[in-house]
Amino acid sequence: MQVTMTVNGVVASHDVEPRLLLVQYLREVLGLTGTNIGCDTSSCGACTVLVDGESVKSCTVLAVQAEGADVTSIEGLAAGDDLHPVQVAFREQHGLQCGYCTPGMVLAAVSLLAENPQPTEREVREGLEGNLCRCTGYHNIVKAVLSASGQSVAILDTVRPGSTTAPTLSGATTGATEVGS
Repeated sequence: MQVTMTVNGVVASHDVEPRLLLVQYLREVLGLTGTNIGCDTSSCGACTVLVDGESVKSCTVLAVQAEGADVTSIEGLAAGDDLHPVQVAFREQHGLQCGYCTPGMVLAAVSLLAENPQPTEREVREGLEGNLCRCTGYHNIVKAVLSASGQSVAILDTVRPGSTTAPTLSGATTGATEVGS
C-alpha cells in the first residue's frame, strides 16, 4: 500500500505493509531512530511524535493512517544547529537523565505548550502523564517544561531542612514527585 506523508519537512512516499506501525516506518524505512520503542503497547510514550502538531504515540498508529499528515520526530524539532526551546530547557534543567524517554517527553511537552503556553505545575504533570521516565526524574522534566514556558522554576529547587515534601509553584507542598500525581 502506498503511503505519502511529510516527515520533518520532507515528503516521504513508500510502498508499505498495511499493518506497518508509524514508529516502524520512521525507524526502519526512514532511518529516524530518535523515536524510541519502549513498551510497544502505548503505555510509556517513548515513541511519541507530532502528527499535524498533536502528540501521538506512534506505536498505536499505522503508517497508512498518517497518509497526508505532517509528522515531526525528534530529529525534525531543531532548526539546524539551533535546538528547539523545549530541548534547550530540558538540557538546562537536567531533564534528560538516561535519555530514553527524552524524545517522547520533549515532543509531548511541545504539544502541551502549544495547547497551554503557561501551564501550572499540576497541568504539566497531568499533560505528561502518558509518558513514563524509567529513571523517575520527573521533577527536572516538569521544571524543564515550566522553564520552556518562560516561568521561573527557582522555587521548585528550594527544599526546607527536614522537609520530606517538595515545594510547588503555588506555594503549597506535595510529597509526590511523579508526573500526574
